[in-house]
Amino acid sequence: MSTATDGQDAEQAIISAADRYLGKPFELLSERERAIFRRMVTRRAITRDANQSFDDRRTAAQRLADKVAEFGGSWTFISIFAGALALWVGANLVAATRAFDPYPFIFLNLILSMLAAVQAPIIMMSQNRYAAKDRADAAHDYEVNLKAEIEIMALHDKLDQMRDTDLKSLIVKQQEQIDLLSGFLVGRSS
Repeated sequence: MSTATDGQDAEQAIISAADRYLGKPFELLSERERAIFRRMVTRRAITRDANQSFDDRRTAAQRLADKVAEFGGSWTFISIFAGALALWVGANLVAATRAFDPYPFIFLNLILSMLAAVQAPIIMMSQNRYAAKDRADAAHDYEVNLKAEIEIMALHDKLDQMRDTDLKSLIVKQQEQIDLLSGFLVGRSS
């Protein structure tokens, strides 16, 4: 029975906190905002390694696309590719009449076009995946920031409440002292 009451208390805390801190009724909150309030009320952490969870769900094709994009965008690839092109052009220029791809290197242009036609979509797949990863990171950052903002507002409320309690206590003590002094002065004058 205690857990049912605790669940109702937590739900009531979520409903009142939603209205207080976001200025929206609970019914108008998005599912993400509701989850954030539930975690806040139950004192559960919201942080997680979004990159790790995103990388764990990659398929073999996505991992391959990432490796191709990683290698295709490296200085190692540029150096190897420049060396291969220089070797190709040099060998065909030296061979002159017996060249397998004489100037203007039409076969080389065909190979480069095919490489670009295959490599570009693979790199785009990797970039699309990283864009989705960035959107997931941004969504997670929003959740963490919203929870932190709500927690800060809750702390301000607690501090305000403590200050109000202390002020009331001081006023009561001050009134007691005034009453004592008034009684002392009245006793002295008689």
